[in-house]
Order: sequence, then C-alpha cells, then structure tokens
Amino acid sequence: MNKAFWKEAVVYQIYPRSFMDSNGDGIGDLRGIISRLDYLQKLGVDVVWLSPVYKSPNDDNGYDISDYEGIMDEFGTLKDWEELLAGLHDRGIKLMMDLVINHSSDEHAWFAESRSSIDNPYRDYYIWRPAQPDGRLPNNWSSIFSGPAWELDETTGEYYLHLFSRKQPDLNWENPRLREALYKMISFWLDKGVDGLRMDVINLISKTPGLPSAGEEELDWGGQYFMNGPHVHEYLQEMNEQVLSKYDIMTVGETPGATVDDAILYTGEDRKELQMVFQFEHMDVDSGPGGKWDVVPWTLINLRNILHKWQSGLAEQGWNSLYLNNHDQPRMVSRFGNDGQYRVISAKMLATLLHTLKGTPYIYQGEEIGMTNVKFSVLEDYQDIETHNMYREKVTVGGADHETILNAIHVKGRDNARTPMQWNASANAGFTEGTPWLKLNPNYNDINVEQALADPESIFYYYQKLIKLRKENPIMVYGKYELLLPEHEYLYAYTRSLDNEKWLVLLNFSDTPQRVDLPEELKTVNRLMISNYEESSAELETLRPYEARVYSY
Repeated sequence: MNKAFWKEAVVYQIYPRSFMDSNGDGIGDLRGIISRLDYLQKLGVDVVWLSPVYKSPNDDNGYDISDYEGIMDEFGTLKDWEELLAGLHDRGIKLMMDLVINHSSDEHAWFAESRSSIDNPYRDYYIWRPAQPDGRLPNNWSSIFSGPAWELDETTGEYYLHLFSRKQPDLNWENPRLREALYKMISFWLDKGVDGLRMDVINLISKTPGLPSAGEEELDWGGQYFMNGPHVHEYLQEMNEQVLSKYDIMTVGETPGATVDDAILYTGEDRKELQMVFQFEHMDVDSGPGGKWDVVPWTLINLRNILHKWQSGLAEQGWNSLYLNNHDQPRMVSRFGNDGQYRVISAKMLATLLHTLKGTPYIYQGEEIGMTNVKFSVLEDYQDIETHNMYREKVTVGGADHETILNAIHVKGRDNARTPMQWNASANAGFTEGTPWLKLNPNYNDINVEQALADPESIFYYYQKLIKLRKENPIMVYGKYELLLPEHEYLYAYTRSLDNEKWLVLLNFSDTPQRVDLPEELKTVNRLMISNYEESSAELETLRPYEARVYSY
C-alpha cells in the first residue's frame, strides 16, 4: 500500500453559515472561523473542508455559485479567506475547498450570456433543448430537489436542464471551452495554496448523449442517464492531467449512486482520477421503497453489510472515505446512536467505528460534542430548499399527511446538520449576537463546546484521543480489515492487522448488554487501547450498552 498524507489525515468539515458569526448579522463567516482555529488545533485534525464560500445568491446555501473566484459578501472578503488559509497553515492544518462544477448559479455571468440568445458564444456552456414536437418537456427526468429537471426560459423559448434547483443550471461538460474555463478556475485556487478539493456531485457531470427519457411516466427518476455517465472517467482523467496532477493535494468526489466497482474506477491509483469518493449506500440504510423521505427502521445487519462490502471492495485498490453525517445528512448520534440516555456513550462508540475502519475519517462540525437532530414544530422554521420543495410536492400537491411528512423531516431533513454550532450556554449558544439565520437546537444549554472542554470524559476529548491514537499507530490507517461475528444482530466486531500487530475492535450498537463469543485465538488480549466507558472491564465476555473497546495483541 502506497503511503500518502491524505490516507493518514483526519478531516473536519465546516459549514461556514452555521459555524461562527463574527459581526452579529446571524450568519457564520470567515472571521468567525478564524476566531476558532485554536479549537480545531486542540481537537487535532489535519484538514479543514470548507463548504462553499464563493459568491452566491444562496438558493441552495452556496452550492449555487455566481462567481467562482469571489467570496460571498456575507462571509467576508478574499483577504479574510487568505488570512484563514494562513491561520490554518500556521497550525499545521490543510484547507480543502468545495468544488461545485456540475452546475452554477443562474446568476453566473456565463449563464446570463448563455440565456441571452441561441447563437451566443456561451450558449453551449449549459444544456439547452427545445420542447418536444407535442409540447412536452425535452425529457421526463425529475429534479433531485423535486419537480421536473427542466425550466423554460422565455428569452429564447427553450428549456435548460437543472438536476437540482431551477437556479442551478447544469454545465455542459461536452463543451471543451467550458472544461478549459473550469480548469483555469481550479488552478486559480490551487495557486493560492489550497491543499485539497471536495468535488460536489462530480459523477453527474457526464449525461447520456441524446438525454433519453426514463420510462413512460410523466416524471421519472433519470439517474441511469446522468449518474456515472459515459464520459465521466475521461473528463476526470483530463482534469487530473491538466490541473490536479501538478499539485500535491487531496481529492474526494461526492458520488451518489456509485457502487464499489464504480469507486474502484474513480479511485484506483493507476487511473489518475480521484483519491477517494463519498459513497451514499450506507446513507440509504433507513430509506424505504419511496426513497429518502420514506423512513424505515435500519438494522445493524444492513449497515454492517454495506460498510463491510466497501471495506472489502476497496481493500487492495482505491480508498474509503469514512463518514456518518455531513451538511446534507442528519446528525449521526440521533440516527445511528441514542441521543437520549446514551448520547455520550453512543457518540463515542460511533466515533470509534469511524476512526478504526480503513479509510480517511471525516468529522462534521458539532459531531465532536454530540450535537443532535432538531425537531422544529412548524415547517416555517426550516430553511432548506430540498425540504420545502419536497413538502410542497408531497403534501400541498400530493395530499400526503402533514404529520407523517413533518416526522420524516425531523428524521432526515438537512437542517438537522445546519443548526448553528453550540459554543456555550449563553444567548444563541455563543454563535451570534444577532438573530441566527436558522434557529438553534434548544438543547444548547446542555450540549456545547464550553461544557465539553470542561469535562475530561467528554465526547470532544474522546475524539482527541482517537485522532492521537491514529497518528501514533499506522495499523489504524494501513492495517488489513477482517470482519468477525458477521451474523450478530447488535455487535460490529473486526480486526485490523499490520505486520506482526493485530487490533480487535468491538462495538455494541444496542442499549442492552451483549454477549461476545469470540474465536479462541482472540480471547487472550494484550492491551486495551481505548474504550468509551470510564471503568473498563478486563473480561471480554459482555459489552455494555453502546460500549466500544479496542484491544491490541
């Protein structure tokens, strides 16, 4: 296995709007992040991934970019960004920027030109089609944010494709001039000293030629025609050759719908595309036949099967990204742990999983203090465009039950992850002196950074310990993973081995004690490396509720 800094790194994701506000306007900003850099250094992370801070009208919270080389006014200036980069580098922390190049904002100068006339030189930067002869939409694809994926533009009487919001027109990667412009923009940031790129929905950039309809329904999911499309590898290899390979950076691609086989193609070191991908299979473990909002109970058996498949599939080629939540997903302790009686213990157990599997761990802001999902009682308190579009489609138009859909939002809504960071128990959790852009989770009096830093047994210090352990023990990064007890309903057990060393990881995913029936050769352990209970029993026979133990041999 080739060694690399990005395999050994621990990444911390910042959602700038919700991290720290420095000027009292209720919106997190760059100077707010700068004021908290010592906190990140104390935690011990190696890389900060910054969600988009570029100029944007904020239809989708910055993932709709109107100027790729400018900074959003609400977040500050390019000078602030440069100070942030320098502050991170001074503390030995790298900066990974979000790269959103499947689509831009409809307020981008390219799109303003593109929509102005059919023969404009920028027309081909986007995907335009006339209506079908019978007046129907160009095809029947549905947008990922609900409704049709096409919007009529009155100026030319044609439709443009938007796989997300209507204010996020898809870029036309078939146009070499567009690709060249994007590569130039990427170089602009890398020349400024950016150390990595997280590429938003990067496996959607190639669409099937002809843009065929998906089945006979009026609106249908067309994913088979725009996910992992026919030229995606060609485009990524070109981007790597022209730009990425010229810099010592880390790259991760967000790839919804990617399989293990797809991931091997994206991340195989000999293929020169990306270093790792974010796959979504484990994020659908509680989705029913109706998709994300059709919430069903998840089981450890299903979750473990998915994680095991990815651990095994990328064991010899490619590399895993390890995450259980981010800005698009609910809080992991509420989803996969127990955010009531066992919040602290189960948050530590889940952290143990993330940091002892093989791959690069990603921590989402607030995860390290055990922040939880929020249950707003009225729809108006939610800000997320995906949530509001889905509600309108299912309840207002479709007649679904309000309470059922509100409950699905409580469980799966993206605003669960976006409530402001809880710094202390003062007004607005110390996030802002103004009115926060999104309401806080009311539990900030009990769950906050100040409280965590004052408690030696807090989740924060457990993360700090895990990160330190990973830095000091190459087995956690490069060791071979092998599954144990594959049929157990509540225990996830596995070993990591490197050279003559072996570690045993035992995790109880339930709120009841579980008997551990290990193979004979694993019963004589040498040393307890970490555990999430203060008093750790020497015997291996039983794990307490949500207990995590890691032993070395």
